[in-house]
Amino acid sequence: MPEENTISVDMLIQRILDGEKQYDLSKIVSAYELAYKYHDGQKRESGEPYITHPLAVAYILLELGMDTDTICSALLHDVVEDTDCTLEVLQKKFGNDVAMLVNGVTKLKKVETFTKDEQKAENIRKILLAMSEDIRVIIIKLADRLHNMRTLNYCRDEKRRNIAHETMNIYAPIAHRLGIRSIKDELEDLSFKYLDPYAYNEIEKQMNMRKGSRDQLVEDLKQRIKERLEKDIHPVPVIEGRVKSNYGIYKKVYRDGKEIDQIYDRYALRIIVNTVTECYNVLGIIHDMFKPIPNRFKDYISTPKANMYQSLHTTVIGREGVPFEVQIRTWDMHKTAEYGIAAHWKYKEGVAGGNTKDDQRLAWIRQIIESQQESDDVEEIVRAIKNDLAPEDVFAFTPKGDMITLPVGATVIDFAYAIHTEVGHKMCGAKVDKKMVSYDYQIKTGEIIEILTSNIPGHGPSRSWLNICKTNEAKSKIRLWFKRERRDENIFEGRSALEREFRRNYIRVPEDELEEFLKMDMKRHNCDTLDDFFAAIGYGGVQLSKLIARLKLEYNKKYGDKAAQAPQEAELKPSKPSNVSGIVVDGVSDCVVRFAQCCNPLPGDEIIGFITRGHGISVHRKDCVNYLHQKDDPEMKDRWIPVRYEGTGSKQGYFKCTLDIIAIDRIGLLADVSSALAMINIYIYESTSRELKNGNAILSITVSIAGMEQLNNVINKLKKIKNVISVERSGK
Repeated sequence: MPEENTISVDMLIQRILDGEKQYDLSKIVSAYELAYKYHDGQKRESGEPYITHPLAVAYILLELGMDTDTICSALLHDVVEDTDCTLEVLQKKFGNDVAMLVNGVTKLKKVETFTKDEQKAENIRKILLAMSEDIRVIIIKLADRLHNMRTLNYCRDEKRRNIAHETMNIYAPIAHRLGIRSIKDELEDLSFKYLDPYAYNEIEKQMNMRKGSRDQLVEDLKQRIKERLEKDIHPVPVIEGRVKSNYGIYKKVYRDGKEIDQIYDRYALRIIVNTVTECYNVLGIIHDMFKPIPNRFKDYISTPKANMYQSLHTTVIGREGVPFEVQIRTWDMHKTAEYGIAAHWKYKEGVAGGNTKDDQRLAWIRQIIESQQESDDVEEIVRAIKNDLAPEDVFAFTPKGDMITLPVGATVIDFAYAIHTEVGHKMCGAKVDKKMVSYDYQIKTGEIIEILTSNIPGHGPSRSWLNICKTNEAKSKIRLWFKRERRDENIFEGRSALEREFRRNYIRVPEDELEEFLKMDMKRHNCDTLDDFFAAIGYGGVQLSKLIARLKLEYNKKYGDKAAQAPQEAELKPSKPSNVSGIVVDGVSDCVVRFAQCCNPLPGDEIIGFITRGHGISVHRKDCVNYLHQKDDPEMKDRWIPVRYEGTGSKQGYFKCTLDIIAIDRIGLLADVSSALAMINIYIYESTSRELKNGNAILSITVSIAGMEQLNNVINKLKKIKNVISVERSGK
């Protein structure tokens, strides 16, 4: 490609005329004229006319061999976002396809309630949603990002780093999975240049020092191989030389702690032949000419990469003692390696479509889109790209020999869900090369993995798997299982989690105002009711950590003084005046009384009162640790006063009580406890659970209790649940 700053419409047209592919030139010229009209007067940060950018993007796409509508869309890709041109205008003048492609790469307008990260994530989600309908959307976006990276030096330093970081984490991995190596390598190198300029310049310096000897070495090797192949292969294969990218060298030098001279594939020769048979014949000749390095041979022809890449790789040592890599492929494989999906995606009458094999190769796109439809967390898309589109893959096999491709770091849980959703749900163990392994075992290339499954009705995944598995596909399937199979449990878990976060952040919203308070977040996460919202929190679709800062700000705005007082009241449970609570303080029955959360006293308990500063009387049990520690303190003992319950009956209302349940751990235990309490109309405020050292589980559940008689009934009910060992009232 010429210097990007010199691209003109004449050069674009000449490039089209010189190529073998047929284009609708009049349509492309019309698109340029419309783009020129709307961008007239606009400048880039370099000071150049803005039209130079869409022209450069269109030129990049021409080099990839994209079709007429894609070139038109490249020329028009910023007119809707940056000018007053509308999609309706584009649709009327250029057709539905061009309008759809331009809309796919157009950023969403700024939404006031979104954070900067959420806005970025929403735009990426929009691109991938459009990409699932037509792959050309992301190819245009990659060309757009490539030209922006080429001209990034005109931006301020902070902006350069932010754009480079996003490019390295999102766009370069997408280019890799699409198989567009030329764009992927350049995006990585340009990002690396701005993210770590010192390391970039150091590698550039080292490589330049070796440039003369390196070029001579590559030319000598090419000539020797050519002379040998002329005797056995006709026509003579094309031989090319390449040097590993700066970022590729950086990863091995700085990340793996190697010297530049220790990088075996720093130099590489590429041999391009006509047939697959010739690929293997050439491999034999290369191994005859040079000594192969053990364990450095890779056959990507029989086992292609997930991005469709095919080639034979072998690393050998020449007479000079310098190791170098040889890549052997056919012309079709070479075209795929350079242009990826752009070389395979077919267009007919402007409608994107592909053959079944190509559809299978693009399954990862649909997996990401489907997982995003099941996740309500707007930033999940960024994590999905970072995890699922990582350039490095591992290849493992089922006992039947089927190959499964997963990102580096993937576990046996990811492997199970990659086989089939139901295999993942029923998984109860795994063997790697016939040896049992734990759920968090990370898969390595070449291993044979057997997934053990259970046929017990109701068996399903554990919530802890969400923290173990690597791929977004596995996580979304686990969340979906909990969403469908454990709604009641999810509601319980979600409400408890929300209440915990509210208490931690001193947010006290009245129950009858809670739905209105959460209305905006419910809408953003497609929840029609509070129970839907609680369930979404419970199965992991909504992450409270992403919401709580905004909710706290909203709470402070809405509740004002009450919110400011909340931290001082955090240790106490708000209650009604004593004439409703049924507490008598030294014969007075109308002072403000609150029940302390540290011990949650109930009618029938021996109680004591504590005079707080400005918030009435705090009522504690006499066996409360706070009372026992302070009753003899000279500075505190005068603030402890006698209190008692006034009779029994409806005056007393309901009180919080925490129960500790110890049980043999099993799937469904929490659901059974929740169901048992629901059957006797006991409201659950909060629950936590953890595993004990002996393998049992302890559940701490805070419930609403009217008095000791009801508490005893609840304890007896819980003791009857299968595998429950003991139920005791918590001392806290």
